[in-house]
Amino acid sequence: MNVPPEGKASQNKRRKRESLLNNAFELFTQKGITDTTISDIVEKAGVAKGTFYLYFKDKYDLRDRLVRHKAELILENAYEALSEAARTGSARLDTLEDKVVFFSDNILTQLSEDRVLLKFITKNLSWAFLKRDVSTLDAPDCRNTSFVDRLQAYFSESAVKYRNPEVLLYMIVEFIGSTCYSAVIDGEPMPFDKIKPEILTAVRAIMRSQEKPAS
Repeated sequence: MNVPPEGKASQNKRRKRESLLNNAFELFTQKGITDTTISDIVEKAGVAKGTFYLYFKDKYDLRDRLVRHKAELILENAYEALSEAARTGSARLDTLEDKVVFFSDNILTQLSEDRVLLKFITKNLSWAFLKRDVSTLDAPDCRNTSFVDRLQAYFSESAVKYRNPEVLLYMIVEFIGSTCYSAVIDGEPMPFDKIKPEILTAVRAIMRSQEKPAS
């Protein structure tokens, strides 16, 4: 689909919003959300306070949109890696289990390589949050199909059926977030590179525990 070019007004609007988001992320990760004020954000972004309220209700609305935006970038990277692996045959992706493990592996790697983002994402992200309708940046190239929609499509197409896909995904998302955080940030119960294979084995076990018996 061809995307029409942005006009100058739209570009200026997007730049201001991106400046607010980027500077808020820096402040949130340095000072914490509680200790960051809207005045701090607009001063650092170099915009008027009235401009802030054109885009966000309050700093918590900004946080939610920022979490969703950061999470979607991670998930989109994982999806593109999965698509490339399927195209080239560089990974075994015969089953839904294989795809979910590949996703998990890629997401774990991305989070482990950015400790600041890991802290921000895992403290504010959950399966319930991923399902919420939280608007993100109106990027001209944004996709209409969400991560949740894609996963639901994978489950529909899978030859293996699961008792409750939503509960299954909830367990995997929460498990990955908590174990990755502890291993990367605290080195507990062991360094990340040591525990990562164990996490992926556990993801497979979680999926198999939720399989429906064959008819």
